[in-house]
Amino acid sequence: MPEFARLKANSDAPIRLPFSAFIAWRYLRPKRTFLSLITLISVFGVVLGISVLIIVISVMTGFERELQRKVLGFESHILVRNQGGLLNDWRPLLGKVEKTPGVVAAAPVMQGRVIAEFQNRRLTPWILGVDPDKQQKVTDFEKYIVAGKFDLSGDTCVIGSELAALLNASVGDTLTLYSPHNINEVLDTLKKAEQTKDNKALLDQVHDMLLPEQVTITGLFNVGRYAYDSDYIVVPLHIGQEAYSLGDSVHALEVRTTDPFEVDAVKARLEPLLPPPVEAVTWIDDNKELFDAIKIERTTMFFVLSFVVIVAAFGIMSTLITTTVQKTREIGVMKALGAQVRQILWVFLAQGMIVGFFGTCLGL
Repeated sequence: MPEFARLKANSDAPIRLPFSAFIAWRYLRPKRTFLSLITLISVFGVVLGISVLIIVISVMTGFERELQRKVLGFESHILVRNQGGLLNDWRPLLGKVEKTPGVVAAAPVMQGRVIAEFQNRRLTPWILGVDPDKQQKVTDFEKYIVAGKFDLSGDTCVIGSELAALLNASVGDTLTLYSPHNINEVLDTLKKAEQTKDNKALLDQVHDMLLPEQVTITGLFNVGRYAYDSDYIVVPLHIGQEAYSLGDSVHALEVRTTDPFEVDAVKARLEPLLPPPVEAVTWIDDNKELFDAIKIERTTMFFVLSFVVIVAAFGIMSTLITTTVQKTREIGVMKALGAQVRQILWVFLAQGMIVGFFGTCLGL
């Protein structure tokens, strides 16, 4: 039996193929048609399986990256906070943090719930008190402004677009903010006032406790996450400190690093500088449950869609079995002409490889 067979296409020049590949190619072109129906179905099955697998995995990966981008648009890379409460003498610590290798910038922040009122509509969003100049170096917050501008000079604020819609407020309107941090003290004073005949002094004291902050909206932001856009008001740091009677203290220091995905290395450098109970928490740690859920979902989808590829593989197997049954007589002829069992085996293996190759290429 010759080692190579000749296959003539539309040209007179012969194309040399190995014997097994030549026979496999001829079996995929029965009756001189380009591909049989069963071969087309097998190739389509592989194309479908590969395409769906790649598309879904790509979508899930893109979704995770977009979510990371939105989180990093509002949150810092690392948060330095006191487990016991406030950072009192924070300025020296800020200087140490800023000098740490891998740190681009750092800024003080405070955060707490308030009652926001506008035209008899009341909600309880978070206020985020920031130093405007330092904050712009820590987060990319300014580029998410969709109306107005990022201006926190004086008694002003920037609020989420969804929160503005809920309050029916817009740029230029004035919000009234009440801090509930001393609500227990207010209730105790009111109880004393009820039990006292001359309670004017106590009621004045309650009024002073509930003295609101008036802030003018200078801009609306839209990060793309409803949790942020519907529940946050960004104010100057001094307003947040006054609302919660913090004095000069802050709740945390926000830190920006050179690479948000290498924050663990920077965290390791920061930890020796932090006196207990001060700790450094990365944005990955802070959103661990969210990203773990996405990874589990992506892995699950991968295994589920892998079954589509397995079904396509069964389609190729079905093609090979059908071809083998149909070509029993031809197999006998090839053996009679001296073909080895190994060569005949490679005929059908080559057929499966050709179908898989074209299906994979088209699926990609």
